[in-house]
Amino acid sequence: MTEKEYRSAIEAILFAAGDPVDIKRLCETFELPESALKTQMDILIDEYAQLDRGITIIRLNDSYQMVSVKKYAPQVRKAMDLRRNIPLSQAAMEVLAVIAYNQPVTKSFVEQVRGVDCSGVIGSLTTKGLIEEKGRLELPGRPLLYGTTDHFLRCFSIRSLDELPPIPKDEDKGDRGRQLSIFENEADQTDTEADTNDNDELTGTVEDIVAEAVEGK
Repeated sequence: MTEKEYRSAIEAILFAAGDPVDIKRLCETFELPESALKTQMDILIDEYAQLDRGITIIRLNDSYQMVSVKKYAPQVRKAMDLRRNIPLSQAAMEVLAVIAYNQPVTKSFVEQVRGVDCSGVIGSLTTKGLIEEKGRLELPGRPLLYGTTDHFLRCFSIRSLDELPPIPKDEDKGDRGRQLSIFENEADQTDTEADTNDNDELTGTVEDIVAEAVEGK
């Protein structure tokens, strides 16, 4: 196969799959090393960007997915009669931030950081596909561990957890809102609905809670 044929075949696989396709599966399919496959994917992504098409290809950790371009979301929603979803509540955003920056973590860890019961919020975030179980902690009772999902990355338009905004130090406290804006200004991009269980009493801002969680690890 030529390089162009490789890219065309990859394009066909991503279109047919719909869901994210792991890079290892693509490597096995084409019998290519990961470095060569990534090179072809980078070229394919650039080709879509240069053509200014209505669909594009995104990377989610070690997977790739074909998706519609964000700026055409209003037209897609209208054509498919999709209701615009309500953003997550601030309580849910706080729990999501604590998990994202400290994962994998237990429910008790999140509750220790926030100071309130988080069962309802964690259940809601799990149902919405933003977090998932990541195994169990090897301690008495073997509590569940939670971490974020590929759906979380897609909703917040990042390719991996490495692209999360850095946690500011205490002296940078005034800049926390800007540095963690991914959790506040882009909440309306999440494919979620507000949950009545998310209205827990808040113990601080998202930035303060995340910083406290990281410093206390």
